[in-house]
Amino acid sequence: MSVKIGYARVSTIDQNMDEQLEVLTAAGCSKIFSGKQSGVSKVNEDKLNELIDYIREGDTIIVTRLDRLGRSLKSILSAIERIHSKGANLKTLDGVVDTSVESPFAKAVINLISTFAQLERDLIYTRTSEGRAKAKAAGKHMGRPKQIDERDRERIRASKAGVVELSRKYSVSHTTI
Repeated sequence: MSVKIGYARVSTIDQNMDEQLEVLTAAGCSKIFSGKQSGVSKVNEDKLNELIDYIREGDTIIVTRLDRLGRSLKSILSAIERIHSKGANLKTLDGVVDTSVESPFAKAVINLISTFAQLERDLIYTRTSEGRAKAKAAGKHMGRPKQIDERDRERIRASKAGVVELSRKYSVSHTTI
């Protein structure tokens, strides 16, 4: 038996979700998960997890718009994949997505969303790689700050003391030694 389950979200306390709740109720949702939180917040992730834990095979998740699932294409695509892994479908009331329809157009929309999500990941990787390369070229240290300066490193290498004693002496972990 297919059950319609709604998901409503607004990003700030000042926003009102009454309209979303009314539309989801009118669409026949028997249960609605909702919250007022940013799309990138831990609370939003928890609400989505609660929804996805609740759903069963054959259920249909209904949202007013696709962006209610998250703020980035990556988070939206991840939510769609998790919904599908439970054997449920996703439908947006604005008509953009309906994964219960097995039409070529519906499949193309999901593939297009996936393509843009991959593009977003690739662009982020490219930008961070370029930034890291520029920083290294400028002589900036990448990664965690060093806890032991070079002079102390030489002393540690020359020392005959054990790891435990050295870590106490330099106030660092055994791993650092």
